[in-house]
Amino acid sequence: MKNNNNFLKGVTDGLPICFGYFSVAFAFGIFAVGGGLNIAETLLISMTNVTSAGQLAAVPIIASGGTLIELAVSQLIINLRYALMSISLSQKLDGNVRMLDRFIVSFVNTDEVFAVASAQNGTLGRKYLYGLILTPYIGWSVGTLVGAAAGNVLPKSVIAALGVAIYAMFIAIVVPEMKRSRSTALCVAVSVLLSCIFRYTPGLKLVPSGFVIIICAVLASSLFAVLSPVDSVEDENEG
Repeated sequence: MKNNNNFLKGVTDGLPICFGYFSVAFAFGIFAVGGGLNIAETLLISMTNVTSAGQLAAVPIIASGGTLIELAVSQLIINLRYALMSISLSQKLDGNVRMLDRFIVSFVNTDEVFAVASAQNGTLGRKYLYGLILTPYIGWSVGTLVGAAAGNVLPKSVIAALGVAIYAMFIAIVVPEMKRSRSTALCVAVSVLLSCIFRYTPGLKLVPSGFVIIICAVLASSLFAVLSPVDSVEDENEG
C-alpha cells in the first residue's frame, strides 16, 4: 500500500485550503472586531480554535459576557463532527504517526483538510500530515490578523458591509445541501422558526444567545433524526 509521507506534497495540497481560509478568516477578523474584541483577542481565538462556525458563534457570547458553560456547550455541539472526522481519518494513518502527532493533526483537522487527506491513496505519514495542516493554519491565522487590523482602520460603514461576508459564506454552504435534501431544508426551516420564537417571544428573548444556538440546533437535528433518519446502507451503495 502506498505511503504518503512527503512534507512538501502536504504543503502543496494544503495551499488551496490556505487561500480559501484567508478570505473567510479576513471576514471573521472584521466580524470579531466589530463585535467589540481587539486585534490580539481576535487573533488568539483563531490560533487556538480553527473553526469558522464555532468562532462565529463564540464572538456574540464573549461580547455579551456569556458564561463559560454557555460557551463550552455551544462549541461542543457545533464542533462535535470533528471528533467523528478524526476517528475516520485515524484509519488511514501510517504507523509512524505517534499519539502526539495525532493530537496536533486533529487540532487542524477541518472539513477541507479531512476531505483532502481522505482522498489520498494509501496511508498517510506524519510528514505529509504536518505539511497539509501547516498552510491552512497559516492562512487562517494571517487572514484573521489582516481582517482584525482592517476592522480597526476602515470606516464603520465599510466594516458593516464586509461583516456580511461571513454570513454569506455560511449561506453558500447550507443552500446547496438544502437543494439536494428536502429533510435538510425542513431542518433549517425549523431551526430558523425556533430562533425567531426565541427572538420575539417576551420571556424567551431573555435567554442568552449561546443557549439559543444550542437549543435550536439540538431540537431541530433531534427532530429530523427521528422523522427522517439517514439510511446508511443506501448511502454506502450510492457512494
